[in-house]
Amino acid sequence: MNTAPPVHTLSAWKNLQALSEQNRPHLRELLKDKNRTQALKWSAMGLELDLSCQRIDEPVLTALVELAQESALQDQIERLFQGQKVNTSEQRAALHPALRNLEANKVAWNKEITQAVNFELDRFCAFAQKIRHQELKGYTGEHFTDVVNLGIGGSDLGPRMCVQALANTSDSSQAHGPLQAPRVHFVSNVDAWALYKVVRDLDPSRTLFIVQSKTFLTQETLLLAESAKEWLLGHACPPDKVNLHFVAVTANAQLALESGYQESQIFKFWDWVGGRYSVWSAIGLPLAIAIGEEKFREFLSGAQEMDDHFQRTPWDHNLPILLGLIGIWNNNFLKATTHNVAPYSYLLSHFTPYLQQLEMESNGKGVDHGTNPMQVNTSPIVWGGLGIDGQHAYFQLLHQGSHLVSVDFIGLKKDSCPLSHAQEHHECLVLNMKAQAKALAQGRSLEDTQSELVQSGLSGQDIALLAGHRTFRGNSPSSSIWLDEMTPKILGALMAMYEHKVFVQAAIWSINPFDQWGVELGKKIAQQLKND
Repeated sequence: MNTAPPVHTLSAWKNLQALSEQNRPHLRELLKDKNRTQALKWSAMGLELDLSCQRIDEPVLTALVELAQESALQDQIERLFQGQKVNTSEQRAALHPALRNLEANKVAWNKEITQAVNFELDRFCAFAQKIRHQELKGYTGEHFTDVVNLGIGGSDLGPRMCVQALANTSDSSQAHGPLQAPRVHFVSNVDAWALYKVVRDLDPSRTLFIVQSKTFLTQETLLLAESAKEWLLGHACPPDKVNLHFVAVTANAQLALESGYQESQIFKFWDWVGGRYSVWSAIGLPLAIAIGEEKFREFLSGAQEMDDHFQRTPWDHNLPILLGLIGIWNNNFLKATTHNVAPYSYLLSHFTPYLQQLEMESNGKGVDHGTNPMQVNTSPIVWGGLGIDGQHAYFQLLHQGSHLVSVDFIGLKKDSCPLSHAQEHHECLVLNMKAQAKALAQGRSLEDTQSELVQSGLSGQDIALLAGHRTFRGNSPSSSIWLDEMTPKILGALMAMYEHKVFVQAAIWSINPFDQWGVELGKKIAQQLKND
């Protein structure tokens, strides 16, 4: 447990508070310093982090690093990777890094854990390959062409985002027979329309359902699974063949077995895997089916390399630590309590919802490890979506609204879409992402606005009327994160970077990012209402 004193009492915190209250230079001035701009860019594992559009300078960065030191961050990182009970309210470890660190001789935790992880990884990857190579059949003896994932929260958001991001990535090896990767669909919402609109165009005899639930008690998921079974039975599937079309992924394998699932089609993970950290486990089965075993293992290796980077890289070059510290500065000192995530790649269209769960379910806490009420803000409100769409919707608020909103821009340096003229489309995205970061930072002063209006030939009265409406305050902080290209390895590194960013902030705030008791109360009340 973190035994550091309350964060707001630390000397580095007080120093940062004083720095934030100074009359600091506007970003339009800071960006004139080319040396500063270059010094605030770091690259690792196919990622580039550009913090030049953040309202920081050397004194702020130094104070942020001192805050991490005073918060015993290094000790907490070591505890995480040693498999200690960092989940204090549930008294267990958070061993999601064990899901991608597959060499038993290089880990600090129990070697039996690595062996169990490798065993299950081999099982579900082999199953994925059988699906891809048309070796498994449905009730008519035909291979599966469609896979439907039934799950909610971490059983949906991570796999859904990854399948979308890596839609054009696949292991095309045909060494084990013909390859025909099935289409992968996702249903998370218990609304019947959500399921109906997916299955209505599918062939029941060629459809496989993956039922994902850690406890195998999740009400929404089990209801979806029951309706899926009724759909199969309603299309002439014999009752004794239904289980051919169902796979269970759960930490409660015994309950899945008792519920009629075949043992060979039950894949497990463990209670030390939080839902939002679970895509690296058998929860990632839909992704393994979509991209193949080889590419799935590359995905794991990207995250594992980021784990190593997080543990061993000096803090002033450490991507997750820098990203976490900048979030602390913006949220707690600049009072940017909402955070926009704007990907400039359609492949990342589900990244913001994934990140919402990762950040807000992890760090949306109001008490510290000792259950003392927090005296500072914890997780910001994370929101957003595809940046190019947002420019024609909510970006108006970012530029001229009354709220200060921090932004993460995420883009690809290289895109491989096969569409004719795709390069022109990509250049448009890149230019817009760069322009928005620059516009938010620089803004446009009243003097510059007036000068533009004069040059357009307007009269003095019109200038006075319009100038205020066309002025942009600027000084809005943003980070730009560039992926060299979209590959399984780079996506894995990106996701692990954000996981560790969340951990860094939790460590500094002294909160538990690995429980989610706030999810439970509404479920209990819903059950009570049903029973009344």
